[in-house]
Amino acid sequence: MFEVIHERSRGKSAARPGHPGKGESAMAKADLQRAVGAIRVAFAGAAHGTEISDLYQKFPMAVAFPNIDARRRKEAVLINTSGGVAGGDEIRIEVVAQGNASVAVTTQAAEKIYRALDRPARILTRLRAEGNARLAWLPQETIVFNQARVARQTEIDVSSGTELLALEWLVLGRIESGEEILGGYVRDSWRIRVDGRLAWADGFLASDQVFPQLRKAALLSNWRAIATMIYFGPHLESRFERLREIGASLECACGVTIVGAIIVIRIAAIASADLSRGLRRFLDQLDHELGSGPFGVPKMWSC
Repeated sequence: MFEVIHERSRGKSAARPGHPGKGESAMAKADLQRAVGAIRVAFAGAAHGTEISDLYQKFPMAVAFPNIDARRRKEAVLINTSGGVAGGDEIRIEVVAQGNASVAVTTQAAEKIYRALDRPARILTRLRAEGNARLAWLPQETIVFNQARVARQTEIDVSSGTELLALEWLVLGRIESGEEILGGYVRDSWRIRVDGRLAWADGFLASDQVFPQLRKAALLSNWRAIATMIYFGPHLESRFERLREIGASLECACGVTIVGAIIVIRIAAIASADLSRGLRRFLDQLDHELGSGPFGVPKMWSC
């Protein structure tokens, strides 16, 4: 069902780079308890709307299905009951939408990646849309703390006739809380296949050696909150022009481009609150553009 990749980070201990404390050095060598959580949820179109056709969940991950409105779509809310992700944890998520299913998937709260002693946490997300399905992957932000270590991989499979919107956003230290990232390891990669063929691949990597350089103008400059959004669907050219108009209206920095059969949107802001407002505005306008469906701001974002 899932592919689990095991790999040890080559980075130094996250305690105090170069000078780990005696107790922390011993802990780093110990076989600490790690969380391994998983969710698989599949949706299918039915006469009365969208129904759940398959569900699997493994602690500490869980999923809820709030009653959002009377429209013919579902909203699924993923919950990490452990309250965050620590070094060595593994989370595996698979979402499948088939037939005429219309579904939005989000998270209960921001995901927090905590300081790690040795191994990086691993998050694998697989999304698949088939038939005439409409699928929106709209999690809340991922907050990375100083000396956190995480490798996140997002794999998406879509087919002709489907419509998909996928979002991931990173907050590299909350400026509102005075947080600063001095070191750690963040790898964020995307792979998107259209009708079985690789259409787009992308990756972001920041390590202990890179974090001190991130504020340079050629890299992230002052942006601490960054988002990548992917759109696949019909009328790509006209949608592209409209998405560029929406992006230009935001107070955040935004760039929109077409890569093959998909549209890639990048949004960045200095503060996470600014990025949140920008994404809400973007999704509000996108929902109006695409019509009734799962592509607006998830209800859980307002809870």
